[in-house]
Amino acid sequence: MIVSYGSWPSPLSAARVTAGALRLDQIYLDAGDVYWIEGRASEGGRSVIVRRGDDDAIVDVTPAGFNVRSRVHEYGGAAYTVHNGTVFFSNYSDQRVYQQERGKAPEAITEGNGACYADYRLDVTRSRLIGVREKDGENAIVSIPGQVLVEGADFYSDPIVSPDGKFLAWLEWRHPNMPWDGTELWVAMFKADGSIGAREHVAGGRTESIFQPEWAPDGRLYFVSDRTGWWNLYRWDGASVEAICPMEAEFGKPQWTLSMVTYAFVGRTHIAATYTQDGRWKLARINVETKAFEGVGLDVEPLESIKARAAEIFFIGGSPTRPSAVMTAGGQVLRSSTTDVIPPEWISVAEAVTYRAGDRDVHAFYYPPTNPEVQAPAGEHPPLLVITHGGPTGATIDVLDPKVQFWTSRGFAVLDVNYSGSTGYGRPYRDRLRGQWGIVDVEDAVAGAEAMVAAGKADPNRLIIRGGSAGGYTTLAALTFHNTFKAGASYYGISDLEVLQQDTHKFESRYNDTLIGPYPEAKEVYIARSPIHFTDRLSCPIILFQGLEDKVVPPNQSEMMADAVRKKGLKVKYVTFEGEQHGFRKAENIITSLEEELAFYRDVFGMA
Repeated sequence: MIVSYGSWPSPLSAARVTAGALRLDQIYLDAGDVYWIEGRASEGGRSVIVRRGDDDAIVDVTPAGFNVRSRVHEYGGAAYTVHNGTVFFSNYSDQRVYQQERGKAPEAITEGNGACYADYRLDVTRSRLIGVREKDGENAIVSIPGQVLVEGADFYSDPIVSPDGKFLAWLEWRHPNMPWDGTELWVAMFKADGSIGAREHVAGGRTESIFQPEWAPDGRLYFVSDRTGWWNLYRWDGASVEAICPMEAEFGKPQWTLSMVTYAFVGRTHIAATYTQDGRWKLARINVETKAFEGVGLDVEPLESIKARAAEIFFIGGSPTRPSAVMTAGGQVLRSSTTDVIPPEWISVAEAVTYRAGDRDVHAFYYPPTNPEVQAPAGEHPPLLVITHGGPTGATIDVLDPKVQFWTSRGFAVLDVNYSGSTGYGRPYRDRLRGQWGIVDVEDAVAGAEAMVAAGKADPNRLIIRGGSAGGYTTLAALTFHNTFKAGASYYGISDLEVLQQDTHKFESRYNDTLIGPYPEAKEVYIARSPIHFTDRLSCPIILFQGLEDKVVPPNQSEMMADAVRKKGLKVKYVTFEGEQHGFRKAENIITSLEEELAFYRDVFGMA
């Protein structure tokens, strides 16, 4: 059957690519049990702790009415821990910490006084829970519910107790740094009353980012540092720091959420480590005594939350033809992120591409249109959907995403761009965005579209750009300051950088100092890079999506843009969702946004 690109019939409906979808996160091992979190779109985005026991049965731990999610740093993460079958977790609605013993109902152990908690660790020696607390704009490491252990810095993460119970290690950082700009690793000795005594600075600073400190079974302290330009593994023995495995690869990530991990100890002599090269994640075993590095061949990418016990390694992984899942390095799947299996002939497998934008190389993944039941007319090129990821400090990966296949199965090509400033390619690539947000990321997206046109992979008259959050800003800036794209979709994107600077949450309140310049000194730069002030340059249709409870990018950002485009007489649609925050979690809203976006493009381009 011959059908024009973009009009292909597809069985991958918005409901199908959303139904049963799970956001998998934070694996924990406790005796013979494996725990993880499932974010369930079908339950309004509720996050549930589940457990897989020795009998392989998977059961919900979190009872109905509870949603395991923290608001520390707004993005949360590390919202629970488990010890000897007892679970401690943050409940989203009241942000109280609950203790739940096996077979019993949760019981609150903190007051509902406006404080948020996360990043929990058990201090077994003193029979107490330690975590990060955020209250009244102040952050601290505390024992829960009472004693303040460490305070004074703007942010904290990873409070970890040494195996002998004598020391506490943690990360801290200060404005205007984000954790990938520069953090400090500290160690302190516990005093007899459980408070913190003498402390020592181990590593890190304003321009060195430390990631995932971890005590080894022998009491030495491991961590990841980007001091060479790559996030690599190091070890501190109490006196000096040494590199474990120096290589041009990233063993760290941008710490948008708390307690992210890329390595785990396998016994006393080996580490199972995940790392990324050329945009793809891999697994290795490292002998910490000999420093021997041994790559582990996998048919998946180990993406998140690696944990290990004995010779068994767990992680959340996936591949270009398999959706993400909780699995073992041996290939056993404990839980897939989707209940639907897309037949392989319908899957568009990404091609890693590198192209030039000015004087620099830029990396991306290109997905060709794929549909076994139709073909396009001879000589026709497909519409191209350029995706700009959020952050902007972050990265996209090529693991199977049913929502990408929603587009490719209908005859759209997709270019998912790791623009300058993305992680996974070393600190110099990440630092390209310093002072250049709204410039180089936009240029990279435009150059990507032009490169695909030049390669015969896209129709120059049907170029589309879409993105969420920071990617939404890049989308709006590309549509405003360039004429390459013919339509665009902004999901909770930023239109006025100056208004955002005065209206966002603490964690990101100084982020733009690095990306743009200090405010108000650089006020004119903020204005010059804000699409809202240059809507006269717009010349194409836009659709905007916004959660009305978004605290990260408030709704006024999308409202202002929709009003300005409407006044200019351009085609615009503004779609809002009650009860959604930053990133849509409810199945019905995800489905609606996909359907509305597709209908918008088909109307703009006259697709059947």
